[in-house]
Amino acid sequence: MAEPEFTATGVRIGKRLRSLTRAGQVRISDGRLELLTSYGSEIDSAPVQAVRASKPWFAHDDRALADVNGTRYTLTLGDHDPAPGEPGPPAARRFIEAVREAAGRGR
Repeated sequence: MAEPEFTATGVRIGKRLRSLTRAGQVRISDGRLELLTSYGSEIDSAPVQAVRASKPWFAHDDRALADVNGTRYTLTLGDHDPAPGEPGPPAARRFIEAVREAAGRGR
């Protein structure tokens, strides 16, 4: 298995007003985006070309939206990148950039 292109842990993943996990994982590896629970169970996954990642208009900087298989998920990542060697999720901006780069869409 290849090294993941993007990994974030401690991510709150929600669908509409319902929280699915408060410490989930987001991973982009081998051209697929995976949303996982804190136990590693798959919530949803799709080829990264079929995923749309964006920033909500009126939300904090730590939020991102991901449309996966027709379902919109709200991801709460970090509001800033953690210091090197420090635990914590990367910024939402990095997640959006990682999805675009993995899909070959650039910026």
